Amino acid sequence: MLNIEKIEDLSREQLIELLNIYAKNWLAHDGCWFLSIEEVEGIEKAMDYDREAWRKFTVVEAKRLIDFLQLGENSGIEGLAKALKFRLYSTLNEDKVEIIDEKTIRYYVKTCRVQAARRKKGLKDFPCKSVGIVEYSYFAKTIDDRFETKCLSCPPDINDNDYYCIWEFKLNLLKNHNLDII
Repeated sequence: MLNIEKIEDLSREQLIELLNIYAKNWLAHDGCWFLSIEEVEGIEKAMDYDREAWRKFTVVEAKRLIDFLQLGENSGIEGLAKALKFRLYSTLNEDKVEIIDEKTIRYYVKTCRVQAARRKKGLKDFPCKSVGIVEYSYFAKTIDDRFETKCLSCPPDINDNDYYCIWEFKLNLLKNHNLDII
């Protein structure tokens, strides 16, 4: 038994371990929540609820990261690149962020805990593309409302077998924060 009374008593290593436990617990809760709906309502209805939950959650997550990382409003490529590295599940999946140019960034997920667990059980990949489009689009737009999001590869449409999913974010430099310039 650890000889501690509160979180503040933990060492740096113990805090990192606890962070990983929290991330796994959150992901397990997300899976249990989804499966509970799927059992009663079916996969399509569960996907509808999942998209709506991500639509709300990802904005909250992004806003908290903006504050924590002190990104400021509409922080562009650098802000999104940094925020992606600090998402709740960042300790669970192997991923990378690649800045392509001054207006384009790509996010690659090499290992996905959810999909790996499904494959280990002999199940097909979870068709998460429609949920991911909502999740990543709202996350990026919360970081900077000029971002447009495109899925390059994601179940059920995997186009690169080296990654579970690949997302591209383009900064629309003609858009002036909610005002389109023609």
